[in-house]
Amino acid sequence: MANGRYSRQELFAGIGPEGQARLAQGRALVAGCGALGCALADMLVRAGVGTVRVVDRDFVEWSNLNRQILFDEADARERRPKARAAEARLRAINTAARIEGVIADVSPDTVEPLVEAADVVLDATDNFETRYLLNDACVKRGKPWIYGAAVGGHGATMTVLPGETPCLRCVFEEPPDATGAPTCETAGVILPIILTVAAAQAAEALKLLTGQAALCRRNLWQMDVWTGQQATLALPAERRRPDCPCCQLRRFEFLAAERASFAAALCGRQAVQIRPAQASGLTLDFAPLAERLARAGATRYNADLLIFAADGLDATLFRDGRAIIKGTSSLAEARSFYAKYFGL
Repeated sequence: MANGRYSRQELFAGIGPEGQARLAQGRALVAGCGALGCALADMLVRAGVGTVRVVDRDFVEWSNLNRQILFDEADARERRPKARAAEARLRAINTAARIEGVIADVSPDTVEPLVEAADVVLDATDNFETRYLLNDACVKRGKPWIYGAAVGGHGATMTVLPGETPCLRCVFEEPPDATGAPTCETAGVILPIILTVAAAQAAEALKLLTGQAALCRRNLWQMDVWTGQQATLALPAERRRPDCPCCQLRRFEFLAAERASFAAALCGRQAVQIRPAQASGLTLDFAPLAERLARAGATRYNADLLIFAADGLDATLFRDGRAIIKGTSSLAEARSFYAKYFGL
């Protein structure tokens, strides 16, 4: 750019003017806009990546503000959808970038079009089910993706290059036992590990977008910013499992999952997300629904979501029929509340 915006980055031998031009043509998908997603999207947009799409199902809360760097108090006060708030902030950071915030769940019926439109996919999710879904979609479509995770002071990242490196299921054949694994809710999380993992992921993305995949790490890198410990697990091509259901047998089991009503407890708070079975293509009209719900509890809505409180629970309903119900970690209680008041 004539204003020298990227001059210091172009001086870096790994990028240079040619690499900067390639970044301007690059397309990145950031799956999730919590702590990792905010940091990743911020880094990519500031680096001059031409198109950045941020997908997230959630809204901003006060407890997010210690580590989710794209959001402020007004976002939490208004309970803005994270994808919407991130889009506005990122556009203010770099008006030349093409930025799209998508308010949606990464699910079997949404993931493939999202992945297909990207040159690189960055994982900023908070659960292994969604990561396996990303793994299936990226391997199927031949798209590189970068796994990232952080909890407490510990983090991990690895880069998956379909056809070249082991995929996620080569390394983690089955989802880790959720009952014994630490989460943001049980162990907390600090911003330094978020920025460390995001920086490692973003560096890999810049290599890929500038055509330097050969420089990407071929390992699972684990680090702890509190203890200073780190470890790597080498992942050369020969470590691809011959019986891997994803990258070798090409049985994309997570993509093939039948669309069904889905409920899941959310990391870091007493809340459950409910996704109805027949929500594909649904766009709710909040006005008549709010009028009906107002007789049962406090109700308000805006262009993106409807907020409803009753029976000691607080629900945020999105236009696609998804709801996040706060005040319980019981899937049964959340399902019952959803059926009683929304009945979608």
